[in-house]
Amino acid sequence: MDLVDKAKNFVADKVANMEKPEASITDVDLKDVGRDGVTYLAKVAVTNPYGVSIPVCEIKYSLKSADRVIASGHIPDPGSLKGNDETMLEVGVKVPQSVLMSLMKDIGADWDIDYLLEIGLVIDLPVIGNFTIPLSRKGEMKLPTLRDLF
Repeated sequence: MDLVDKAKNFVADKVANMEKPEASITDVDLKDVGRDGVTYLAKVAVTNPYGVSIPVCEIKYSLKSADRVIASGHIPDPGSLKGNDETMLEVGVKVPQSVLMSLMKDIGADWDIDYLLEIGLVIDLPVIGNFTIPLSRKGEMKLPTLRDLF
């Protein structure tokens, strides 16, 4: 029985200390302005320490402002991470015009909103299975002016 326990502990220790991909949100910018809403683009840099490409199962995102969710969703099957390389992933977050109008009282004179962007990057790692890298970024984003809308 001791041999089985030692084997379990050995495998658990190796898996726990195994290198895993790392990610960071590098930028959040205004991408598109339309009559139905505003699209922001978040750029995520992901470093793959393995020599083979790894599939990204999905990207989950949530954009919050004034302690409420103003946009959320997921991107199924966004591609793969290149082996031994850094891959840039783009996450488009669309905020409906009606939500922007409800935020007007929170905007103030500077015409920007404070935000918290949370992203969950779900990656399929060999042996381990699905592994989620949680990311978040706080900041201020400028809202489009009437000139941008028309």
